[in-house]
Amino acid sequence: MSKIEIKHPDKSVSTGAYSAGILIDGWLYVSGQGPLDLSTGEVIHGTIEEETRLTLSHVKKIVEEAGGSIDDIVKCTVHLSDINDFEKYNAVYASFFPEIKPARTTVQSVLSDGIKIEIDAVAKLKIYPADIYKKQNNI
Repeated sequence: MSKIEIKHPDKSVSTGAYSAGILIDGWLYVSGQGPLDLSTGEVIHGTIEEETRLTLSHVKKIVEEAGGSIDDIVKCTVHLSDINDFEKYNAVYASFFPEIKPARTTVQSVLSDGIKIEIDAVAKLKIYPADIYKKQNNI
């Protein structure tokens, strides 16, 4: 089966040489997302809670664009610029996944542009490529 690119529905500017998501064999791989205004590409700085909510909303939109939901996410990798923000970020993260929480790795990392968080995800979807094609082409 070939790869299918999944685009963020709100993204109107380039933010780098990567795909927001790649779907192959029912698996969706979501690239690292951060607290960006995707219409301008500008970073939206805020508290760790605000940046976590915005970042997770980007992940959610990409998964939904592929025909899935947050319940389909099985793994997240989270990079925090300051591991001391863990408890505050974790509270927002936990509220975002009301059902079974995805497996997760959280590490402290040096992040660009002063962002506090970056999250990538893997989801197992229950849809077929034809559904994606129809959605992307408004059929």
